[in-house]
Amino acid sequence: MENNGKVRIQKIIAEAGLASRRKAEELIERGAVTVNGHPVKLGDKADPNRDRIVVAGREIKLHKDAKKYYVMLHKPRGFITTMKDEGGRKCVAELVNEIPARLFPVGRLDKDSEGMLFMTNDGDFANMISHPSTHFAKTYRVTVHPRMTEEQLTQLTTGVVIDGRPSMPASVRVVTAEKERTVLEIVLEEGRNRQIRKMCEALGLEVARLKRTAIGPVKLGMLQPGQWRELTNDEMRSIRNYYNKLAERADRN
Repeated sequence: MENNGKVRIQKIIAEAGLASRRKAEELIERGAVTVNGHPVKLGDKADPNRDRIVVAGREIKLHKDAKKYYVMLHKPRGFITTMKDEGGRKCVAELVNEIPARLFPVGRLDKDSEGMLFMTNDGDFANMISHPSTHFAKTYRVTVHPRMTEEQLTQLTTGVVIDGRPSMPASVRVVTAEKERTVLEIVLEEGRNRQIRKMCEALGLEVARLKRTAIGPVKLGMLQPGQWRELTNDEMRSIRNYYNKLAERADRN
């Protein structure tokens, strides 16, 4: 707790399991958060035991003894990475609705992509994985049309200008190369919106299939589309060890 029992409001929202800290900051900036009936701004604090905190019309309460869930979901194609959609599209929340807690997704996969997605009600865990400064590696299996050239492969590896700025260097390995398509394994350490699709599009390549197969040291394995499971203790330990190594690397730089 911070001075006088007051805590930054984005931390309270994260601990309540409503969103990651990053998403909570976006909600505050949009004016969707009030404390005791008054809109708040980034940096404001509140006492979760005394103040009335409302996020998008929903009052939140901290439940210190509530179980924290850390779930790996194999998101199928056709589902969007939100908890609800006013347009009636299928959401990942439908796939984990038997869990007795309100989970939120850690990061995103676009509707046409599939593969590993973490879901949790622990805002600190979500922030550790998805904050831009963390550079948590994410691995994808990507099928592109037509067959990729050596020049295109080099450009993907060294960086491609998308949305006006270059992407970070990526690790790219050719899995199979056929006459009209190439299957790639791509490892990214940044998570910009629809990044792989935009990188490929900038090089004249069409993404036919995109599947996330790993986040950091944790692999999707044989988990089938639409299925989920809780992360094991060993996986949680490996995630935290991986994060600590990233933090040490950042400190050295």
